Amino acid sequence: MHFPDAYEYPNAPYFAEYLQFDADANLLEVFDLQTKQILHIYSALSEQDANYAYADGKWSLKQLLGHMVDSERVFAYRALAISRGEAQSLPGFDENEYMDQAGYENQSVAEVLAQYQTTRAATIALIQSFTLTQGNAIGLANGHKISARALSWMIAGHEKHHYNVIQARYLPHFS
Repeated sequence: MHFPDAYEYPNAPYFAEYLQFDADANLLEVFDLQTKQILHIYSALSEQDANYAYADGKWSLKQLLGHMVDSERVFAYRALAISRGEAQSLPGFDENEYMDQAGYENQSVAEVLAQYQTTRAATIALIQSFTLTQGNAIGLANGHKISARALSWMIAGHEKHHYNVIQARYLPHFS
């Protein structure tokens, strides 16, 4: 799936932050690399390490992975709905409220990682199923017009953002 054209997503900071890729990047290749990176990091964590948060009030590594799972599910649903012609505006979500209700802290890191892998596989299958028309479909999500393709790329961009946070703020603790 090629990178979306500018008309497919709003000029809003929230969206723009997650759409920082080279125009010739291949989404499936990006997903493959990201999946390998996350598996490499999280497969090596002990339960104690997975419960590490770099500051008070910040999510643990395990909760951060759970947040990435929840967000990917929401973005994939939005892409699905828009690809199918949904005319209603799709709501935003409060990531902190979701985390308060998720219970990721009560799951093992292996369980959360399994959810990540299953969610990623489902996302890839969904995106691969899109026709050109479905990928180009534009709807409303979080109050902005956006295409199913742009939402698909936002999944990768959201993970890229959090991977950088993991590298900068979490992993140095283990060095």
